[in-house]
Amino acid sequence: MSKTIAIVTGSSRGLGAALASQLATQVSQLITIARTDNMQLHALALQHGCHHVHNGFNLSNPEHINAAALDIFLELDQSASQYILINNAGTLGPVGQYNSLGHEKAQDIASAFNLNVNSVIMLTSAFLAATRNTGADVRVINISSGAGRSPTPGWSVYCATKAALDMYTRVARQEAPHARLVSLAPGVIDTGMQKQIRELDPGDFPNRARFTQLHEKGELSNPEQLATKILNYLHRDDFGQTEIDDIRHYS
Repeated sequence: MSKTIAIVTGSSRGLGAALASQLATQVSQLITIARTDNMQLHALALQHGCHHVHNGFNLSNPEHINAAALDIFLELDQSASQYILINNAGTLGPVGQYNSLGHEKAQDIASAFNLNVNSVIMLTSAFLAATRNTGADVRVINISSGAGRSPTPGWSVYCATKAALDMYTRVARQEAPHARLVSLAPGVIDTGMQKQIRELDPGDFPNRARFTQLHEKGELSNPEQLATKILNYLHRDDFGQTEIDDIRHYS
C-alpha cells in the first residue's frame, strides 16, 4: 500500500489552512508547522485515517527554525512512496520606501527574511537530506509571489524575500536531482494579508488602490478553491519542469 507524507508550513490560516485541510483527506501522514494549532484539522485527519502531527514553531525565530528541522526531519518515516513539502508560511514584512527602512526596522526586516527565506532554506535542506536515499517521489512547492518578479514601491523587503525564494528554488533543484522543486506564485488571495495591504498608508505603498479595487470587484482568489488548484498542479506528471511558475497559468 502506498504511503504519502505531506508537510505544510503556515497551516493555521488562509491558504496554508486550506492546503492542510485538503491534504488531510488525501495523505497517510500530515505534518503541520505553525504557531497556532488547529483542532478541527486534527479531527478531519482522524476521520480520514490520516496521522496528523502539529509542530508549534515560530518560523521567524532562527532557534525555532533549527528546532523544527531537527525535530521533524531527523525522525521522518523512511517508508513512504511519496514525500511532499509545501513551504507556505510567509509575511509581508515592514512596508515602506527607502526613507522609512532605517535601523529602527532592522529587527522587522530580519524577521521577514527569517520566515520568508531562511526557514525555507533550512527546512527544505533538511527535507531533501531526509528523503535523499528513499527512492520515493519527492516534491517541493515554495509559495512565492509575483512581487518577487516585478518591483513594487513600498514592498522592497517583501519583493526581495520572494526573489530570493525563487533563486533558492532554482539552485536547490540543481543540487537535488532526486526531488522536483517549484517556486509557485499563487496570485492575489482573499486572506488576512490582503486586508493588511488594504489598510496600508498610500504614502508607504502607492499601489494600495489597485488591491482595494481587486477586493471591491471580487477578484481575489478563494483560499479553498486555490488550494485545490495547487494540489492538482502538484500531482501533474510534468510537475517540476517549470521551476519558476504561476498557478494562474493553469485552469
